[in-house]
Amino acid sequence: MANDVHTLDVWGDLACFTRPEMKVERFSYPVITPSAARGIFDAIYWDGRRQGAEIRPYFHWQIMRIEVLEMPRFIALRRNEVKGRVPGTATLNQWMSGAVEPEPLWADGGEDTTGRTQRQTMALKNVRYRLTARMVPRAGQEWGKLNACFLRRARAGKCFQQPYFGCREFPAFFEYVDDPGARPVKPVPLDQHLGFMLYDVFDLRKDVIKDNDKPFITLFDAHIRSGAIDVPPFEHAAVRKPER
Repeated sequence: MANDVHTLDVWGDLACFTRPEMKVERFSYPVITPSAARGIFDAIYWDGRRQGAEIRPYFHWQIMRIEVLEMPRFIALRRNEVKGRVPGTATLNQWMSGAVEPEPLWADGGEDTTGRTQRQTMALKNVRYRLTARMVPRAGQEWGKLNACFLRRARAGKCFQQPYFGCREFPAFFEYVDDPGARPVKPVPLDQHLGFMLYDVFDLRKDVIKDNDKPFITLFDAHIRSGAIDVPPFEHAAVRKPER
């Protein structure tokens, strides 16, 4: 394979790739989304420079192919979730500097006794995928050194944060694949039209990411053919983008 193309085998006990049209209860897509797959590669290696409230990434991961190695199986879970939200960056910076006393998010107890709510989750169990992605460097960045850093980390099983399948309480484990063709586990015999699927929530083309940027929701018409999804490039017309 090309030097800037990498493949991972990833697996875990539980996963939930929430469909955005489900307003209250979480209901997972039957397979991992390109956004969640990119997050796994990012958790192993991502590089960029922060300047104040701006981040200038050196590259982004372009997911190329998702292979389903275990037939999708759903499991119903009921979970306690906290209603409150973490405040904005300005408030968090004041908490960290000690200028303002931190305010906890109460699940039970304290002054707020209604902070917890039970919600139904339709998740996936015993998932396994083979993910292929390409490193796309920004202008002025050469992928040689970036590529070598990812290879060293992925082959050693290193990550700067635990990869996860949709929700942080569903950890993902990974193994770098040097020769995908030599793997004994092949994609499952599955053909399914998934309809419009979430592609990503960030504009991957941007050279500067600001803390207050609004989500940039993109979709694509996903098909599982012979157990695999071929993901179009972010710039392709098949990826539906908002007008802005």
